[in-house]
Amino acid sequence: MSGHSKWAQIKRKKAVTDRNRGRLFTRLIREIQIAARTGGGDPDGNPRLRFAIEQAKKNSMPADNIKRAVARGSGADGGAALVEGSYELYGPAGVAIIVETATDNKNRTVGEIRHILGKYGGNLAESGSVSWMFTKIGTITVPSRAIGEERLLELALEAGADDLRTDDPEFFEVRTSPEYFEAVRDALVTAGVAIEEANIAMLPQTMVAVTGNDATKVLRLIEALEENDDVQNVFSNADIDEAALVE
Repeated sequence: MSGHSKWAQIKRKKAVTDRNRGRLFTRLIREIQIAARTGGGDPDGNPRLRFAIEQAKKNSMPADNIKRAVARGSGADGGAALVEGSYELYGPAGVAIIVETATDNKNRTVGEIRHILGKYGGNLAESGSVSWMFTKIGTITVPSRAIGEERLLELALEAGADDLRTDDPEFFEVRTSPEYFEAVRDALVTAGVAIEEANIAMLPQTMVAVTGNDATKVLRLIEALEENDDVQNVFSNADIDEAALVE
């Protein structure tokens, strides 16, 4: 899992100084809308919405933007509902990629993904041909400075977590089954534990080592996908060498 760990670290560092705050706001707004649509517009009774709002506030999103996103997701403004979807791709060097989207126009989304693949190298894969290489798992990232390892492990296990990873010196990573993800996240929030990031991730079962020019191509493809407004998450099994990540 070294490749996933390194890529996750780079992504978190990039997020701190995200040049495109509008792109970040778009992703957060879409998560609020989806959470409100699936679980209702009351954050007190909708843990996913409550956490989405907390993340938006942490990233300095104006309160009016949050309010409008909740209203749109709840159907209060009559806007088109967002639909979640996923696409399985192959990138350069045979790298497997899963893209999760949230869109009000699936035809537009798939057209834009095809355009990105054509520009940066890659192709759409048949359903199931990529997803079997990944395991769906809940991941909750907690700054190591915020809580001791033993206390975090105690809280997480009591709420139903499966594991606590300490690969990154700056962050702990709590892992759960998808079924216990919200329960563990809510238990940590209730205990006052600071959460950097929390989502249902697709973790690769095996990694593909990518170096040199292929590494550059894969990174460009992944970044282009992540910059698309309809894309929420991108997961891959690329194990990219440290030099290429830094560059």
